[in-house]
Amino acid sequence: MPVDTSYAGREYPPNDVYEVSRVKLAEFAAAVGATHAAHTDVQAAQALGHPDVIAPPTFAVVVAQRAEAQLLEDEAAGIDFSRVVHADERFTHHRPIRAGDRLVTVLHVDSIVERAGLAMITTRAEIGTEAGERVATVVSTLAVRPEES
Repeated sequence: MPVDTSYAGREYPPNDVYEVSRVKLAEFAAAVGATHAAHTDVQAAQALGHPDVIAPPTFAVVVAQRAEAQLLEDEAAGIDFSRVVHADERFTHHRPIRAGDRLVTVLHVDSIVERAGLAMITTRAEIGTEAGERVATVVSTLAVRPEES
């Protein structure tokens, strides 16, 4: 089944709250080799003006991918994840993600373009707090290889 290009322009409803914990931030920092003390030490983060530890910049992908799952798991979209290649990821931070945040994400399917047999899908995950404060925007492009014939 080919990718359904009519999904371009679609907006998914906000996903369930993701509660950011110190433990998850420390685990992520260790996994990506982020050694700044503000990721794991409350006092170091507070000395920089933050209320709690802050996430490494790429942590936003953890939250964004939860929202992207709405599209990838939508069978009618025609995206066979076994044929997906990650093409690009861009982050815009409106403020640091920090421990204690309760984040919700709205996923936008900005475009679906077919090129040389590939379907290029660009999504935008708008991450914010439950109260509506903007936190980060993650723009991701996936290339979906064609089915083998």
